[in-house]
Amino acid sequence: MREIDRALAEIADIRSQLAAGTMFRGFGPAVMIVTAGLALAAAAAQSLWPGMLADGPGAYFGCWVVTALVAGALIVAEMKARSQRLHGGLADAMIVTAAERFLPSGAAGAAIAAVLFEFAPEAQWMLPGLWQILVALGLFASLRTLPRAISLAGAWYFAAGIAVLILASGDHTLSPWAMGVPFAVGQALIAAILYVAGGECDDRA
Repeated sequence: MREIDRALAEIADIRSQLAAGTMFRGFGPAVMIVTAGLALAAAAAQSLWPGMLADGPGAYFGCWVVTALVAGALIVAEMKARSQRLHGGLADAMIVTAAERFLPSGAAGAAIAAVLFEFAPEAQWMLPGLWQILVALGLFASLRTLPRAISLAGAWYFAAGIAVLILASGDHTLSPWAMGVPFAVGQALIAAILYVAGGECDDRA
């Protein structure tokens, strides 16, 4: 039994190493375009109905948390389907590897939000910019398994986050478009990169 367990562990390690060194193709351009549209729709909705969707930090961030959850659910659903189709037996290992790249940034974003809401509500205006910077860090952390051009999207999110922090530092307002525009452009850029990279992979195949 020990030999069998050892063999299974070695197989699992080999699969993890293969997954870590293989380009992850589970993210599709179509769903990224959809998430870009969701970001614009959320910003437009907050602008049209500020009393309901942007009246105070709770409503403002609640709208964006819901938007992020919907976008995340769409991405995960397509990721699972594409991974099974394109990566076959490595699909589960590839998904775990991809998730491990993004989880630290996601956890940091949630923790920062919780701390600001609980202990420093006067600093909540910083969250949109900080979230965008954390997305950039997640993308940079994923360069080993995503197309190298994803660094352009990471650079966009980083620059957008800094710009949002600077623009909001004067009056500390929570603008719908401070979230909508950076995320819409960033997701659309990711979609374009994935589309081009997918065509290149198909040509090589």
